[in-house]
Amino acid sequence: MSTSARADRRRLDRGGPERGQRSRSRTDRRRRRIPVVLLVPALLGLAFLTLPLAGLVIRAPWGTMPQRLAEPEVLDALRLSVVTATAATGLCLLLGIPLAWLLARVDFRGKGLVRALVTVPLVLPPVVGGVALLLVFGRNGLVGAPLHEAFGVSLPFTTAGVVAAMAFVAMPFLVVSVEGALRGADVRYEEAAATLGAGRWSVFIHVTIPLVAPGIAAGAVLCWARALGEFGATITFAGNFPGRTQTMPLAVYLALETDLEAAIVLSLILLAVSVTVLACLRDRWTATP
Repeated sequence: MSTSARADRRRLDRGGPERGQRSRSRTDRRRRRIPVVLLVPALLGLAFLTLPLAGLVIRAPWGTMPQRLAEPEVLDALRLSVVTATAATGLCLLLGIPLAWLLARVDFRGKGLVRALVTVPLVLPPVVGGVALLLVFGRNGLVGAPLHEAFGVSLPFTTAGVVAAMAFVAMPFLVVSVEGALRGADVRYEEAAATLGAGRWSVFIHVTIPLVAPGIAAGAVLCWARALGEFGATITFAGNFPGRTQTMPLAVYLALETDLEAAIVLSLILLAVSVTVLACLRDRWTATP
């Protein structure tokens, strides 16, 4: 190759990366330019979602907040909400983890239908869920009638009914989270434990559960938060009796008719819980790829 040809080749080689760099720079500039046709509705959507929350914070009676939080009605509603949401989460863990394992690890006919039925409460109007619970667990219900006749147990309009309503609407969140964790877990650890002589129950308790513990924790937190904020199914199935079935959302609904500031205080508590849940789950649910 002649000297002039080699020189031309070197110039071309030098120009290639420079052209690529210029092309990448132009691409980056285009990406940084946000089209107005997208920016305007995006800002409107952001304002639509954040302004109501800002209004709640601005209108809050901060000067009398300690006194408001110490009122017996607020404390009773808060206590009942925490206790029933925690009990509902425990019930969801007891029933939901085996159900998630069944959906993730066992192949059977009608599996798609079962998964659809499990997730129905996610999209079902809560009031409809409350009516369904009444038809099944009410005194004249399919299950409630035998329970009442045999044991004198009646769930509607009781604290246990609140737990049942919360568990009904919140369990799908746990099942979906745990099923996803089980599908992503490495089954080789379970297979290794089985080859070493561990039984199925031992493998499930000592290997499977630790493997999917982060998914269980995330699902439990999300389940607890959903149970704490449940309104429709609770008021339909358990009623709104102070100290017995009146949870925080129901207290907000009642306070709106008599004391707006009390409703704002209760709403702020629920807002703080929601923000805390999002902060705890940010790596799993809100992290950018």
